[in-house]
Amino acid sequence: MTSILKTTALAASLLGAALGAQAQTVTLKVHHFLGPQSIQHTTMLGDWCKALARDSKDRLKCDIFPAMQLGGTPPQLYEQARDGVIDVAWTLQAYTPKLAKLEVFELPFMMTNAEATSRAAWDFGQKYAQDDFKDVKMLAIHVHGPGNIYTKSKAVTTMADLKGMKVRAPTRQVNKMVAMMGATPVAMPVPQVPEALSKGVIDGAVIPYEVAPGLKVNELTNFTAETDRSYNALYTTVFVVPMNKAKYDALPADLKAVIDKNSGRELSAFMGKTQAGADVPGKKVFEASANQKISIIPKAELEKWKKATDQLDDAWVAEMTGKGFDGKGMLQTATELIKQYTK
Repeated sequence: MTSILKTTALAASLLGAALGAQAQTVTLKVHHFLGPQSIQHTTMLGDWCKALARDSKDRLKCDIFPAMQLGGTPPQLYEQARDGVIDVAWTLQAYTPKLAKLEVFELPFMMTNAEATSRAAWDFGQKYAQDDFKDVKMLAIHVHGPGNIYTKSKAVTTMADLKGMKVRAPTRQVNKMVAMMGATPVAMPVPQVPEALSKGVIDGAVIPYEVAPGLKVNELTNFTAETDRSYNALYTTVFVVPMNKAKYDALPADLKAVIDKNSGRELSAFMGKTQAGADVPGKKVFEASANQKISIIPKAELEKWKKATDQLDDAWVAEMTGKGFDGKGMLQTATELIKQYTK
């Protein structure tokens, strides 16, 4: 009888522990470098966190920390997620050299639109970059809308207008593109752009409409060069959303399933589409600025820009091939995936 009671008590204890694990609430620390009013904070990460809460019946929650509130610098965000300082990061691919294969989407005139290119970037990452992601749980890979050129003292209507200008660019490939078009590239994280413009450290910057008003670019510059939107984008930037692998692995199976449901190609597409969608209200701010003149760079001029920067594709292929990868095949795959998803 005593033995039966002990067995029953043990079974009850184990069942209680299992139910306790099943019912646990997990709060994820999410970290990024933009402000609390940014679309990345309120909608891209905010709506994702709401979806986790909804699908887990409030057992998965988030604390989202903007503007590097948990410390460190933007280039350290990926490592913070990898090392467990935080649980999830939203950050630039460019800050993590080991993710250089994803740079293919930052080559000049690759992107058609952000939603299609984000889907393509996710599929590309699944095919070519799994080894690069092995130290994290990758949740999304996406891009922003078409980049524009903002300048202080002179309008950019032709490539020759860029000659001698110091222009901020966000990534390695975009810096190379800016240099090949005649400007002097200045690499810096986007939060540094306002001070650099106001102090004359740079003459202009390349960024999308979406983030420009938050940086007061509409107040600190006088000219916007927007490319013809029927032509592929001048450039875009790749973003990644890594999650700490140990945190994911420690979740019960049903909460892992919630994460899996809300990550991957569709999350990538949502983030890309949402960020690009914010270009519309961003542009309206520039249209309403008395000091701003917006020029549209026509296709004929863009053909010259493309020809001037085409060798960047070859250089990227050669670099990847030199590292033992199929550089030519990777470029072809990226191009075909973008075409496949572009409607």
